[in-house]
Amino acid sequence: MSQHAQQSDATVEQVNEAACPTVEAIDQIGSKWRLLVLYDLREADEKRFNEIKRSTQANSRTLSRVLDDLADASLVTRRVEDQPIATYYSLTQKGEALCPVLSDLEDWATEWING
Repeated sequence: MSQHAQQSDATVEQVNEAACPTVEAIDQIGSKWRLLVLYDLREADEKRFNEIKRSTQANSRTLSRVLDDLADASLVTRRVEDQPIATYYSLTQKGEALCPVLSDLEDWATEWING
């Protein structure tokens, strides 16, 4: 039986349940700004707020919200130093596990969207 035929036999609830993990993943990483920050952090061990702001061209308010969202999702960790006062951000193990996925998505986009 083809995959399409199997899907048509499935209830809407079964299809939604099967897609649920993917939908949840997109909810955590799916905004333009979140993806830009994740992509930016995968290139470095650790970056300061203003370095991320400069490289992503996000305004301070947007970047602060995005970094909070990514920290809440356990994708980014925040480290604060007192002397001099500085906040550093890096990917968590969970965030680093996304790097191959982001690379695959980039490859797909290059072939199917930009190509």
